[in-house]
Amino acid sequence: MTTLKEVESWLGDHLPELIARYDVPAAAVAVGVGGESIDAAAGVLNLSSGVTATPDSVFQIGSITKVWTATLVMQLVEQGEVELDAPVRRYLPDFRVADAAASAAMTVRQLLSHTAGFEGDIFTDTGPGDDSLEKYVAGLDDVEQLFEPGERFSYNNAGYCVLGRLVEKLRGATYDECLRSRLFEPLDLRHAATDAGRAILLRPAVGHVLPTPEAEQQPAPVWNLPRSNAPAGSILAMRARDLLAFAQLHLNAGRAADGTQVLRGETVDAMQERQVQLPRLRVMGDAWGLGWEIYDTPAGPVIGHDGTTLGQASFLRMVPATGVAVVLLTNGGQPFPLYRDVVGHLLAGLGETQLPPLPAPPQHPRRVDASRYTGTYASRIADVVVEQDDDGRIWREVRPKGDLADMGEAPQRSELVDWEDGMLIAKDAEHGLHMPHAFVDEDGAGRARFLHIGRVVPRAPTG
Repeated sequence: MTTLKEVESWLGDHLPELIARYDVPAAAVAVGVGGESIDAAAGVLNLSSGVTATPDSVFQIGSITKVWTATLVMQLVEQGEVELDAPVRRYLPDFRVADAAASAAMTVRQLLSHTAGFEGDIFTDTGPGDDSLEKYVAGLDDVEQLFEPGERFSYNNAGYCVLGRLVEKLRGATYDECLRSRLFEPLDLRHAATDAGRAILLRPAVGHVLPTPEAEQQPAPVWNLPRSNAPAGSILAMRARDLLAFAQLHLNAGRAADGTQVLRGETVDAMQERQVQLPRLRVMGDAWGLGWEIYDTPAGPVIGHDGTTLGQASFLRMVPATGVAVVLLTNGGQPFPLYRDVVGHLLAGLGETQLPPLPAPPQHPRRVDASRYTGTYASRIADVVVEQDDDGRIWREVRPKGDLADMGEAPQRSELVDWEDGMLIAKDAEHGLHMPHAFVDEDGAGRARFLHIGRVVPRAPTG
């Protein structure tokens, strides 16, 4: 087995070369085995300023924030303040989406496991005030229910904002205050920030984006998404080793490094139990727990979560059987192959755990009849149009609307090819990832009812 000293040497030798290969401006890595850890960083935090990355630099962790939100909820479960299978309305009586029956039926467990069934990519900015989350949840009353609560998995940012509001209501404090008092303080995190004002004091990384596919990447036009989406992952930033400390809490039966019991051991175990199986997309795990992604490997389950936000991408993987955890934080370029080469290499060396390969299109894809797939799939933030041309090639065009269009996103057209299990996959990679597309259920006319790309997108009505 590789030692942490060897890991530190490998990162020093290879991390600068790997970030250059994948055009990632900066990356930070933290690795832990049991109670020991090391960290490293390379690159620049901002291509405009040239400020170098150090292990003390803070990066946004994006949707990994959801596991922090889930942990806050599970603390309430431990204290008898919340029941997982109780309706959300027991704690938030005014909560509602467009479907009245679903609003009354959906449970806390379903929100935690992304099975509540309402559309989840809602990025409404309700202002910077302490009431931003309360206003956000109140504004979900017209959001469409896509399927019955508990029926299937569909990644749901808005659902985690509802959970954040539940924490606020029961604690009598803002979500940010709950993070700081219930998790930052017992973990002794002094380089973690719940807003841009705190982050600017902590040597923050800036995300980088491509204004057009042909352009060079440049700093993102804004640093963070709205505060109203904080429990889903719009702002939270920290050092790699701070995120590692949180991971080690979940590997050490809920205990912080100094022995403080932050969660009970049985609660940690419950969060890692599978709640729902996912389509075989290979990019969001094989199953989902209470906040956690679960990857099945020959050596046993790997637990983790990823996050992307405004030109930053983050990865966390834990192996409960060996007590190994690896964190990778990045700020642009092609983070997914970097994740494969860094996190995959380290997990294999430290515990002989082989991560599943990133999905890739076949070299010579078959030409298939795409009539079951073609059509328009519509959400609040984009229409996804799937077409097949006269030569048999399949095209996907994403047409932003609503909040996504307001952020300046332009339409994107790309080719899809036949993959496996009746799925299609993007021929060209975006940020180094070829995204699989699953087409599930039937609409009664021989066509797919849903496009599933981690979140469910329903076929738009015709006529």
